[in-house]
Amino acid sequence: MQNAEAYRKLSSAVSDLKAAQEQLVQQEKLASLGQLTAGIAHEIKNPLNFVNNFASVSLELIEEAKEEVDRISSTFNIQPSTLGESLADIGMNLKKIHEHGTRADKIVKGMLMHSRTKSGDIQKTSINGLVDEYVNLAYHGMRATDPSFSVEIKTDLDPTVGELNLVPQDLSRAILNIVNNACYAVNERKRAKGYADDMKPTVIVKTKLKKDGVQISIHDNGTGIPDHVRKKIFEPFYTTKPTGEGTGLGLSMTYDIIVHTLGGKLDIVTEEGKFTEFLIHLPFSK
Repeated sequence: MQNAEAYRKLSSAVSDLKAAQEQLVQQEKLASLGQLTAGIAHEIKNPLNFVNNFASVSLELIEEAKEEVDRISSTFNIQPSTLGESLADIGMNLKKIHEHGTRADKIVKGMLMHSRTKSGDIQKTSINGLVDEYVNLAYHGMRATDPSFSVEIKTDLDPTVGELNLVPQDLSRAILNIVNNACYAVNERKRAKGYADDMKPTVIVKTKLKKDGVQISIHDNGTGIPDHVRKKIFEPFYTTKPTGEGTGLGLSMTYDIIVHTLGGKLDIVTEEGKFTEFLIHLPFSK
């Protein structure tokens, strides 16, 4: 009987050791990939800055040239020439270069954040305090970029969840990403229905103490996620947002943080055209 119990404990220890070894190998691979990604992103960022800066300066020069052509035409009563039309075309091309250059810059910044392997020290963190702070930050960030944005934020924070040992910067980035997506989804549904519709954009954030950890749920009554999109939602660079509005790295980064960095789980419950709920499960520290 004792031999059987000893064998069981030994088998369990070996299994735990193998799992730990596999996790270390995976972490090392991710760290190496992160360093490579960061190096590539840094190399791209410098020439990209030149493209965006010169496109912006050139746009200003084009506007000045158009004004001068208009002034000369008016002064000497000359019919508008093809030069003005050509300058207008060049201006449109430069605007497109700047627009796509700006989007590329967002992607590069996202890659740099995605590749960051060390974001801070592990510390005891109040889950409710962090969630409340960054939900408000996400809301006011959306309001700053779009003054017409309007959504009701509701919170139901379980006072018993207490603190967890983690890197607060990591969890805060994940919360920001999900709440930003939730706000975007409810705003898009409201826009599609027409602002006169009685649909009230709402995001509900809850925390709850579980037997093996803490659950954070972020529910929105937005556009929902179709099945074919849901399968790809955590893939890097996958986005359903219009050009210039998304990089496709936010949810990919969030998945990496919750699952790989914090050792938790990230699930989605959704119905197209009705709602989406992200469920974050954070385990207790061992």
